[in-house]
Amino acid sequence: MRRRFKLLCLSLAAAVGLMSVALAVEQARSPAQAAPSQAAPQTASAPPAATRPPPVPLLWKVSDRNNSVYLLGSFHLLKADDYPISGDIDQAFAGADRIVFEVPPEQMLDPAMGQKFLAAAGYADGRTLSQVLPPAMREKFNRILAQRGASIAQFDAYEPWFVNLSLMLGVSQQMGFRPDKGLDQVLMQQAIAGNKATGGLESIDLQLEVLDSTPMDEQVKSLKEFLDKPTEMPGMLSDLHNAWRDGDLAKLDTLTREEMREKTPETYRIVNVERNDAWVPQIQQMLDGQKKGDTMVVVGALHLLGEDGLVEKLRAKGYTVERVCSVCAPEADAPQGAPGNASANSSVNSSTK
Repeated sequence: MRRRFKLLCLSLAAAVGLMSVALAVEQARSPAQAAPSQAAPQTASAPPAATRPPPVPLLWKVSDRNNSVYLLGSFHLLKADDYPISGDIDQAFAGADRIVFEVPPEQMLDPAMGQKFLAAAGYADGRTLSQVLPPAMREKFNRILAQRGASIAQFDAYEPWFVNLSLMLGVSQQMGFRPDKGLDQVLMQQAIAGNKATGGLESIDLQLEVLDSTPMDEQVKSLKEFLDKPTEMPGMLSDLHNAWRDGDLAKLDTLTREEMREKTPETYRIVNVERNDAWVPQIQQMLDGQKKGDTMVVVGALHLLGEDGLVEKLRAKGYTVERVCSVCAPEADAPQGAPGNASANSSVNSSTK
């Protein structure tokens, strides 16, 4: 894959790495489509449309003397044949007293979330997309839209991050990906069905603030990557999906975290580092603040990778950290693409975005 298209992967990882984003965009674009019904919950191990091996789990057990927290790396746009999931995840889920997501389920399933999200995607200063895009880029986008019977006026009210994400979701749906099939969404429904205690690491309002605070120049740069070669997107998304399925930590790290840090450093800091730093004390409280009872924490896989990831940050705090993966090599317990990691082949989250 050409290097110049890796930045699109970064945008995807950043966006898909925010749990609520995909479903919220779907709700905002199609208000009639409600959030997944609590009356008809999905189970994580529902019969698949086609027989495939379960995805290799991105699952770590973090322990102190009394209890454990299971960290699970999610991919937020999946297909029906990505199920059933690994038995390792099923077992950790069944044994957990509480399931914690990026956003609490009651906020995630709030029908008003889509419109709130749509409002956050607008310009607070009265500008339009046509004004923030460079002239050549604006003309290219208009030409692409004209071929589909649309115009830039339909997108003028929204910031580039939202436009980029909407375009990505359109491509992903054509490929068979669905937000409601995302691992976090399915586990959320399973937790509701099983009357498990649930929680969130942050609010939906904070997630919207994170997206809205990414630098405009980096937003424009990411959208440009899409518009320059839109036909590359399916292959990019397939690579991300395959890597997550294969549990290939090396490629996940290379195609998402490392490139994001290099090409869009402010977005990387806001989307990944700052949020991870805010989550670590909460996870520590799950370990230190209670003498018994395990917790499962489900976050975008990007948040578990590299030295800025939750796995390494908690390991540095002195906790016992081990990879939970019955199909991995015994020594595959670190979150990076270094010797001793399970590598099958490909990348994340998104996420990313």
